[in-house]
Amino acid sequence: MSPGEDAHGDDDAAARRPLPREPAQRIAAAFLSQRRFGGRYHYHYVRTKLRSDPLYPGVCAALAGTGAPLLDLGCGLGLLAHALRQSGIGLRYHGLDNDRRKIAAAGRAAARAGLGDTRFEAMDLSLALPPHRGSVAILDLLQFVDPARQMPIVDGAIGMLEPGARLVIRTGLDDGGRRARITRGADVLSRVLGWMNAAPRRYPEAAALRARFDDAGLRSRFSPLSGDTPFNNWLIVAEHG
Repeated sequence: MSPGEDAHGDDDAAARRPLPREPAQRIAAAFLSQRRFGGRYHYHYVRTKLRSDPLYPGVCAALAGTGAPLLDLGCGLGLLAHALRQSGIGLRYHGLDNDRRKIAAAGRAAARAGLGDTRFEAMDLSLALPPHRGSVAILDLLQFVDPARQMPIVDGAIGMLEPGARLVIRTGLDDGGRRARITRGADVLSRVLGWMNAAPRRYPEAAALRARFDDAGLRSRFSPLSGDTPFNNWLIVAEHG
């Protein structure tokens, strides 16, 4: 077990596996008509991402049973909105990202898929956060922002939580292990290839995140969410007790 981990039993094993082929294909199909700013690249990326990374099943399981509006910070192509509908979770969804091309692609795919209660907006989260009350998702984002802004973003998200809402974070953790080094290498490669518009800066430490949650009176749990990948990815869920 690694720093900050809360052990889980086998009952949530399905939530820690990637999406099956058919639902992944259905979601990816929403990107087929986008010939501009990605064309078929987005389709192939989405299909591969959903079939290899347990991120979205894990996050959907963490949000199951909630009804509060969801703010998705660093939403990218908005795949969480599609995964939520696939899981039968109906939440009002607002996705933010500083990559305007991804936001445009996300909006087109959501319209093609007929996603309701969904909107996307371009915003630089390193500068400010929008007003929001409800649940918050921060997925694979923290390592790409200035280290001085990481905890303010987490604190801002904590302040948005209302009773019954949850803060869900997926991130690599800085524990000095081999998986952490592989994770950094993959994030650097994403920047080199142009998929990410920023390079990784610093990965948060589990103890620092726990301290933030404890100070705010939240109960939190940490569990690995790497699946069969070699990365040091963790799912962190915090909520009012």
